[in-house]
Amino acid sequence: METFKLWDNEQLDFVTVDYYKPLKKSNDVAVVIFPGGGYGHLAPHEGEGYAQMLNVFGVSAFVVKYRLTPNHFPAQLQDARRAIRFVRSKAQEFEIDKQKVLVMGSSAGGHLAALVSTYLKDIDEPNDELLQQDFLPNGQILCYPVISSSEDIMHVGSYKNLLGEENLDKKDEVCPELLVNESTPPAFIWHTSTDYGVKCANSCRYVDKLTSFKIPCEMHIFPEGGHGLGVAPSYPYVSQWVTMLGGWIRKFYC
Repeated sequence: METFKLWDNEQLDFVTVDYYKPLKKSNDVAVVIFPGGGYGHLAPHEGEGYAQMLNVFGVSAFVVKYRLTPNHFPAQLQDARRAIRFVRSKAQEFEIDKQKVLVMGSSAGGHLAALVSTYLKDIDEPNDELLQQDFLPNGQILCYPVISSSEDIMHVGSYKNLLGEENLDKKDEVCPELLVNESTPPAFIWHTSTDYGVKCANSCRYVDKLTSFKIPCEMHIFPEGGHGLGVAPSYPYVSQWVTMLGGWIRKFYC
């Protein structure tokens, strides 16, 4: 594993990308991973755990340690865009294809992955060489994601940490469901119907919006397991999502 700093700013030295190179690299796909944790912490099993899983598929993986509360939007999106631009800027060094850079995230990390896939407005970014690289990913992998800003299913904690409680009235502005457009990349999504932390309706509504724009997507809803399962080692039936993801990557990106 090799670590790279994303910003030329000592105050942001903690914002990094950890590069996991597969032992047997068999393709030129890259996946940029945003661990979950409600925008309050980062869950290792949804970062390093996913990177190691993707390495088995021969995929290059990049785990982003992005800013959390008390940093608020657009800090997290700045870090996400920067990470994607960084990976593309080193495509030759990492032996990856710039047109095969996917994002992946769980829970709030899934929200960030979906947000960087749908939010097209300008935000404050440094005018340096990385700005020449596109920030929009070529695909999104969402694991039990926080999506909706609708009060009946919204994960309030994640939105509060992202925006700050005083700015919660702006939640619709950062809701991926409401930002889907013709440029939104294809998606692979999974959830469990028994996830009472982040209701699976988040995924269902996102898929409904994606399909309304004819964005290709694959979704799996499993009948057991709670929130934050990661690769789901304790739920063999649910852990089939890993094999399904591998098939999706091979089918559409290899």
